[in-house]
Amino acid sequence: MKILVLGAGKMGSFFIDLLSFDHEVAVYEKDAKRMRFTYNCQRFADLEEIRQFKPELVINAVTVKYTIAAFEEVMPFLPKDCIISDISSVKTGLKDFYEKTGHPYVSTHPMFGPTFANLQQLSEENAIIINEGDYMGRIFFKDLYQKLGLNIYEYSFDEHDRTVAYSLSIPFVSTFVFAAVMKHQDAPGTTFKRHMKIAQGVLNEDDYLLQEILFNPYTHDQVAQIRTELKELLEIIDNRDAVGMKAYLTKIRDNVRRDIEIKHS
Repeated sequence: MKILVLGAGKMGSFFIDLLSFDHEVAVYEKDAKRMRFTYNCQRFADLEEIRQFKPELVINAVTVKYTIAAFEEVMPFLPKDCIISDISSVKTGLKDFYEKTGHPYVSTHPMFGPTFANLQQLSEENAIIINEGDYMGRIFFKDLYQKLGLNIYEYSFDEHDRTVAYSLSIPFVSTFVFAAVMKHQDAPGTTFKRHMKIAQGVLNEDDYLLQEILFNPYTHDQVAQIRTELKELLEIIDNRDAVGMKAYLTKIRDNVRRDIEIKHS
């Protein structure tokens, strides 16, 4: 298959490396310097090269802020039957956009990134395939993600946004709170150092990505739960309520235990 990857960033380069030995792959990237370390693929900096290449599948791997803009830029140079796809963690507006293009489309979300994941060992990582759009496009990505050993889940666009509101907004906001109140430690403990590493990773993410995840319409209720839990915990601390603390620790340990049991069931 002829596959065009938009963007030669970390995830774009990952897909190029992943696909280039089984498919004819090209990358379109405006910043030529970012293509220096891509190999076994054609490198395009001119839109006319895309027309001549005639891709059968486009994988949009640009920064989430520019996902739709990147599609709009290359659309006039694509064959009518070319499948267009994104790997964005934020799907806001994409369904409506796709349905207006006239192109077959597929949308997926690899639930990992270069910040924390070991891209050579992904068996503990997950991927979401949106169950709307082109059937053959979904099959292509399902086969690809299965070969990587990813755990695959199929959701609608709406179900995806609800999942992201839970799985990303809660840890992101918790990290923001830690970073906001932390102070330098000359001799930090192990737990502090682990939280600091997570904070550094999250805060290295693109500002627009963080903003759009938090502006997800389903995020508010998730963040409100954090506020509720903090209020309860603060009351226990203020009252030095040993019985209440015991009950609270039991509750959160049970939450973690149930999650582990479900994961391994």
